[in-house]
Amino acid sequence: MPAMKDSNIVKIAVEMVGQVPQLIEFNQKQPLAAIIQELCNGWGLSDPDQYALQFSENNNQNYITEKNRNEIKNGSVLMLTHSPSTTAQDILQKLNTGSNDEKTNALTKLSKLSTDMTFALEFINKQGLALIISHIEGGKCKPGNPLAYSLISFVELMDHGIVSWDILESPFINKVASYVNNQSVAQDAKVVQASLSILENIVLNSSGKYGQVEKEVTFPNLVMHLQSQNPVIQQNAIALINALFLKADVAKRKAIAGTLSSKQVRSVILTNVIQSSSGQVGTEMAHQLYVLQTLMLGLLEQRMNLKMDPQDQDAHDKIKELRRIAFDTDGTGLIGDVTTRKQLVVFAKDYKKLGFKYDINPALDFTETPPGMLALDCMVYFARNHTESYTKVVLENSCRADEHECPFGRTSVELVKLLCEVLRIGEAPSEQGQNYHPMFFTHDHPFEEFFCICIILLNKTWKEMRATTEDFIKVFSVVREQITRALAAQPTSLEKFRARLQVLTYSEITNLWQQERTNREEWESHARPIVELKEAITPEIMELIQQQRLGFLVEGTRFTKYSTRGQRIKDKFWYVRLSPNHKVFHYGDCDEKSVPSLEELPNKLAVVDIKALVVGKECPHMKDIRGRKTTHQLAFSLTLDSVEVSSLDFVAPDEQVFDYWTDGINALLGNKMLSKETENDLETLLSMDIKLRLLDAEGVDIPQDPPPIPADPPNYDFCYELK
Repeated sequence: MPAMKDSNIVKIAVEMVGQVPQLIEFNQKQPLAAIIQELCNGWGLSDPDQYALQFSENNNQNYITEKNRNEIKNGSVLMLTHSPSTTAQDILQKLNTGSNDEKTNALTKLSKLSTDMTFALEFINKQGLALIISHIEGGKCKPGNPLAYSLISFVELMDHGIVSWDILESPFINKVASYVNNQSVAQDAKVVQASLSILENIVLNSSGKYGQVEKEVTFPNLVMHLQSQNPVIQQNAIALINALFLKADVAKRKAIAGTLSSKQVRSVILTNVIQSSSGQVGTEMAHQLYVLQTLMLGLLEQRMNLKMDPQDQDAHDKIKELRRIAFDTDGTGLIGDVTTRKQLVVFAKDYKKLGFKYDINPALDFTETPPGMLALDCMVYFARNHTESYTKVVLENSCRADEHECPFGRTSVELVKLLCEVLRIGEAPSEQGQNYHPMFFTHDHPFEEFFCICIILLNKTWKEMRATTEDFIKVFSVVREQITRALAAQPTSLEKFRARLQVLTYSEITNLWQQERTNREEWESHARPIVELKEAITPEIMELIQQQRLGFLVEGTRFTKYSTRGQRIKDKFWYVRLSPNHKVFHYGDCDEKSVPSLEELPNKLAVVDIKALVVGKECPHMKDIRGRKTTHQLAFSLTLDSVEVSSLDFVAPDEQVFDYWTDGINALLGNKMLSKETENDLETLLSMDIKLRLLDAEGVDIPQDPPPIPADPPNYDFCYELK
């Protein structure tokens, strides 16, 4: 009988520069120091304390520690190299006393090793970070590669969260800002990228440095970087703009928004970023544009939640202006006359024609929040800037029979409320969001123009539906559908949005609804035969769903990297996929577009090593999310039996991926699949299966209860004798 294979022993190769590789059996239970001692003995090396093992794959060159040693699998190729402490000391020595070439080589090596936490701790403990900071702020780094690698190394070292961003002083910030402000053609792209990233992190993560960054970096210089041909520079510039916007007070936010809304800046964003020569916006850039759009529209929140103050004379004047533009076509009227009872009666009639709910005192129409005073702002903007369309809408409805009029005032208030819901105004940017609308970057007042297009659409739909005031809710359900479907097409301009709405008429929406209802019709019969049939085929359907979920895991998913504190790490991704035999998860770093094969993913996790699946705030990396709304809802973790690595932590890009992954993992662990996607899929597939099985019964009424079983016959002599 063959000997049992020890699962703790893996066969690997170990290389070393200038030495013949060694093939060894790596025992996971043996201390690393003992394994390194044996390797050093094999190569005749003294002082094994000066050496360490390192992964040798291109996307993983981290040092091997007791925590990550379980990632070593059969066939792995490792590298015996100088220990993190020795390497850090060597780099520091060359930075202090080496020649120019030695310093450049040391900085190049430092920029690669700084991504490793083990090395970073050693380097920082030896005052290496302080040295890099002093070199940068003192201007001791030569332009070109030495400066670029110094800045990149600084970013990577700080990304580990070992040192607070508050340690940075004014000279350092000023020096880094000078690299951003320098518009020289000869400026190194890597220097600009790293400098923008550093300033963004200072703004977001330091407690009191925002003011200095804002003072040192001017928006014209950031806008210049948006014209760069380098997409990473563009991306980092937008990220810094967003950071400054996010941390600014209300007054500064309005000033920033004014700059960003100017025709010149909008043109740069549209031409160089959204409509770039590459023709496609990357994942990270899409997120940054979404954040920018959310912050810009978020400035409307104050007006949206502000009730009309009865003492606000300006607001009262605006309401009067709405009446005057609509009805005083000769420019005269009663505005300047002494207020009389007759005047009040005329005004009340006009306000009724304008469709206000409270025609005696229209100010009461703006006391509901949302939309508050934002509704009045949009109505006045429509009247002033699209006067012909405004008067047409008002006068058309004032001439209709009372029951068929579309009340402009009331519908405008409800429409603004609807638009705020659709665009999620007032909500903080989601860390997963990527859905931005190019058309909002094409106008000085995008929301107000958006309203103007939609109020005309609402009146058109009202007429097409021949609606009365009792159909108010029905009309708005159709209008919401028209707007959301038009937005889903991602129109690049407001004109294209308007053109898309022209196609989405009321009859087109009803046709689409009917078609979708036909396609996804659910079998809602409560007849016992159907219920029993459902119960009989449900296990078969659940098995099918389980196969699909496991197939999804085999295909794999790209996840955005998050820190141990639940913070999103910009522009860093990792890929996870399940092996075809459903026994091992393979994972590793990747870029935002690649789909690595199993062989390209260096790390492995056996399914049998998974102890449990946890989701949401129970996840280890969501313990300190500091009030963020959305991240924990898409988070899940695999807790492991391993001592070295306690969990594998994920944040899904959207709800569907979250449901698919948690379903698949539950299936692997022998648990029930309980997600909303499973419920939806089960209902859809059950409906389809039952319809197919009942095709032969088409036209036959299925009773609520099966027919009764007839009584026994008097005898069982059913034989018929032929004569």
